[in-house]
Amino acid sequence: VPLIKRLIRVLAADTDLWHDPVWVVDSTPVECARSRPTALRSNLAGWAGYGYCASHSRFFWGLRLHLIATPAGLPITWVLADPKIDERQVLIAALDHDRTLTADRTGLTIIGDKGYVSRELDTYLAERGVRLLRPSYRNHTPRPGEQLLKPIRQLIESIFDTLKGQLDLELHGGRSIDGVGARIGQRLLAMTAAIWHNRATGQPTTRSLTAYDH
Repeated sequence: VPLIKRLIRVLAADTDLWHDPVWVVDSTPVECARSRPTALRSNLAGWAGYGYCASHSRFFWGLRLHLIATPAGLPITWVLADPKIDERQVLIAALDHDRTLTADRTGLTIIGDKGYVSRELDTYLAERGVRLLRPSYRNHTPRPGEQLLKPIRQLIESIFDTLKGQLDLELHGGRSIDGVGARIGQRLLAMTAAIWHNRATGQPTTRSLTAYDH
């Protein structure tokens, strides 16, 4: 897994997209078992857990992939975590783990959904010169420019759609902590490599995997 993460970073940093001043952040389920007996016997027990996916209206047993990426889909960093862990805490932990990510990025903006509403998170990012754009709760005064966020928020969903539809994110087949980490990392590396190649060769669509999907 460390080697895969390092290679993702090398390829990502070798594109012009690495310096994009806008990031999108969200999480998606990574199911690891279906039946109760399998969940109890799994080597992932204690790390994976039960969670709920609101966008698909389903419960699942497994992990959540938390992804920070550019709007074009280039992965900046990623985390696999128990689905019960708060998204806001995972974002803080991810940025704390690698403080070079936000260093020397003047005017960096991160776009998230309502799951990232938190005064603590706002303060944490502001101290690092990072601006967080996300919708407000219904009973709160709308934030400036909030009406423009919806189409931008669809970008992260399209990134997850690429990972699931073309790279079989949910069919990873991992049965151990190292196995799941490596297999999820492989899919992110494949997407990064495709983006790197498409940018280097001047392809019209940055995240198109059609040429490699056979």
